[in-house]
Amino acid sequence: MPTTQQEKKITLLDRALDVLEKGSQYEIRTFIHNLYPAETAHILESLESEQRAQIWAVIPPNVMGEILVRVHTEVGAGLLKITDRKDLIKAAGTLESDDMVDLLHVLPEPLLSQVMESIGVHQRNRLESALAYDDHSAGGLMSLDVLTIRADVTLDVVLRYLRQRGNMPPATDSLIVVDRTDHFQGVLSLNALLTHDGHTKVADVMDKNATSIPYQMPAHDVAIMFEQRDMLSAPVVTENGRLMGRITIDDVVGIIREEADHSIMSMAGLDEEQDMFAPVMVSAKRRAVWLGINLFTAFLASWVIGLFEATLAEIVALAVLMPIVASMGGIAGSQTLTLAVRGLALRQISSANAGRLLIKEMAVGAVNGMLWAFIVALIGGVWFQSVSLGLLLGAAMIINLVCAALAGASIPVILDKMGIDPALAGGVLLTTVTDVIGFMAFLGLATVFLL
Repeated sequence: MPTTQQEKKITLLDRALDVLEKGSQYEIRTFIHNLYPAETAHILESLESEQRAQIWAVIPPNVMGEILVRVHTEVGAGLLKITDRKDLIKAAGTLESDDMVDLLHVLPEPLLSQVMESIGVHQRNRLESALAYDDHSAGGLMSLDVLTIRADVTLDVVLRYLRQRGNMPPATDSLIVVDRTDHFQGVLSLNALLTHDGHTKVADVMDKNATSIPYQMPAHDVAIMFEQRDMLSAPVVTENGRLMGRITIDDVVGIIREEADHSIMSMAGLDEEQDMFAPVMVSAKRRAVWLGINLFTAFLASWVIGLFEATLAEIVALAVLMPIVASMGGIAGSQTLTLAVRGLALRQISSANAGRLLIKEMAVGAVNGMLWAFIVALIGGVWFQSVSLGLLLGAAMIINLVCAALAGASIPVILDKMGIDPALAGGVLLTTVTDVIGFMAFLGLATVFLL
């Protein structure tokens, strides 16, 4: 029975831990040298700092660079501290231009200056210009290694050029066609190059409508464009259409992974670039901020409960039942919140359809509210032998589920308009709303109708 990808990763990590515990330096080196750089990066992120040092000590410089650009920022910073400067300079020299830019972004001074001095003047100038672009833009993602040809040459000329060159940049599925001033004109796919007559001119078979990407385009939008148009690579251009570089599908996969990590970690107020095995006090300090915010919201909910202290003293059953209302509202709101955050991330929600989504989610909340209101009213009435208490519980359930849907749909949109990450702040705000409204509705109705 084939193993899943997750099982493979677990097996790989278990093997690494076993080799570290029982194996010799030779066995550790043999094990690591049989792995891909991405697999080694995964293992390093899963180990404690002492074990990382053991692994890092057997990694050759020509592989170090590929690993450093794949591990999380904080893990990479720790590895840089235990890396010999000569090895680091060698490692940088083995990288492709886009990976080199990624590495240079995280190098501290004076390492950055030393690496820049070790490369040629021409490449240094190219890299310095690439470093000026935002990491999260097309300019920051692009590789400077591109193959360009002219439209007025024949396919035979192109083939001779490629043979003379001897190799092509990785993930090359097409050649970029430019004019004499390096302005983008289209692309020639390798399929067209190999299947048409050699005397055919590039201009006759190239794709003149091929998509080009402005260098300012956000990385998130680049990923969406690649997904929607099934692209493997795309040229990056300036405002006036001059070719700057290209983005390939492996760069986009990296974006998707980073955004998935960000979404998951942000829900808990964590940073996806943090080291899982960071020192206890460092991790505690980071999480204390989020816990403090949550404590404030918890006190707010408790304050609302305190407003109805007399009601709770008269009817003790309310204290038993009120967590049900808040909990159901929290779950319903989280469902809507998740849907809205995903819609914003995929650009499926805009000002044009946000209102319709809000109405639809409130309708869903109302339907589920009535369904579960009937169930909890029946259970509550039988449990405490009180029809009025059961009806009151059901009414509070409907109110909170509708309000939860309203909050879950509107909070992410409002935060996004304010430039605040909905995945980071949405959960805390939603919990506050559902708790406060749930307690207010339940205890307020009890105060009015039962006392």
